[in-house]
Amino acid sequence: MIEVTLEQIQDWIPCEIDNDYLDYTIKGVSIDSRKIDEQNLFIPFKGEHVDGHKYVNQALEDGAGAAFCQKDSVLAPQISGPIIWVDDTLEALQQLAKAYLAFVNPFVIAVTGSNGKTTTKDMIESVLKPQFKVKKTLGNYNNEIGMPLTILQLDQDTEISILEMGMSGFHEIEALSQLANPNIAIITNIGESHMQDLGSREGIAKAKAEISFGLKPQGLFIYDGDEPLLKPHVDKLVDIDLMSIGKKENNDLVCKIDNIDDTGIVFNINENEHYELPILGEHNMKNATIAIAVGKRLNLSYETIHQNIQAVQLTGMRMEQHHTDSGTLVINDAYNASPTSMKAAIDTLSSMGGRKILVLGDVLELGHNSQTMHEAVGDYLVNKQIDALYTYGTEAGHIHRTGKAFVKYAEHFTDKAALIQSLKSNTEPQDKILIKGSRGMQLEEVVDALI
Repeated sequence: MIEVTLEQIQDWIPCEIDNDYLDYTIKGVSIDSRKIDEQNLFIPFKGEHVDGHKYVNQALEDGAGAAFCQKDSVLAPQISGPIIWVDDTLEALQQLAKAYLAFVNPFVIAVTGSNGKTTTKDMIESVLKPQFKVKKTLGNYNNEIGMPLTILQLDQDTEISILEMGMSGFHEIEALSQLANPNIAIITNIGESHMQDLGSREGIAKAKAEISFGLKPQGLFIYDGDEPLLKPHVDKLVDIDLMSIGKKENNDLVCKIDNIDDTGIVFNINENEHYELPILGEHNMKNATIAIAVGKRLNLSYETIHQNIQAVQLTGMRMEQHHTDSGTLVINDAYNASPTSMKAAIDTLSSMGGRKILVLGDVLELGHNSQTMHEAVGDYLVNKQIDALYTYGTEAGHIHRTGKAFVKYAEHFTDKAALIQSLKSNTEPQDKILIKGSRGMQLEEVVDALI
């Protein structure tokens, strides 16, 4: 983590610090005054309802080594001690992160996409970690606050930093990319997430393509070559290397499934390299291919990549498998959802043996297209051999209405407790139950109740 003097910070970013405190040292950063470690730099923000500056003095009393403060804060006259006076604390956080990243100088890999960002990040880490000192974005620290905090957690001897970049609107990923200046920038795919804010899949593609804006000259841009919406943005890029991945034959890395079973997938790349992945879901083949492409860029051998990726461990609630005492397999894919990722989950469940039960919640933030997109998920169940469909929420009712014709049993709920009770009553040993919905639906509560 960052460990520097206030004098160093003064050299790095526009700020004002009393000379009496320039030799003070900060270790790490906190934005929560309730979680201050010794010598942390405390960074308050002015929110709509609460001004974090009211907690600066307490943070210093609790052991913080210094604190950012905005010069225009109405609470400024009440604040004293080792203060780093700045015009805007968020901007100063980002400036500090950019300066510290340049100081550590790791190889930077930036990842975005509508689906699969975190899974791809985990796979890249798995491919690289045995050979390099790697640090990745933890959890969903992937926005204008989270990513700088991730950077400030880098150890000074970090060799590779894997940064996940999320967004809800235009220019957000552009700012993150300009901050990180990646050596490799990646777009996993273009789905429907944030349709409410960006208006169309074309808008989503445009926003995601901003990840290339900060890419270093002669850097590598890896993208989903099966997605035609990315082509206009790829065609504009100059002075960088391009690598497309996908199932279509015109891609640089063409990936195809060799085998699927209840333990994972086997696939090949360009028909001459074969990989085994202990993770459910054909859709994870493309995520793994991206990670393999990164390994190739960093000159790892086929044998090394093959061995490393088999040890991948995904962040929780991504195709996470739980076996109950009765032998039922519960698959927790409830971290988040989009219509595209729901269809991929249906494909995964459909490929498995035994009785198959699908539990789907609302997909949020789809805007005026929500009903149509939920109906399409239900229609996708045709010929998928799903035995039972349970839906929960308001919008998921549209999945129930169109999908119930394609399953043996279907039931819709607006009460989670009733959903859980029905599942418990109707589950049999050896059943496969896959649970998926948007983060706001908190369907992990259903998983917990079943296991």
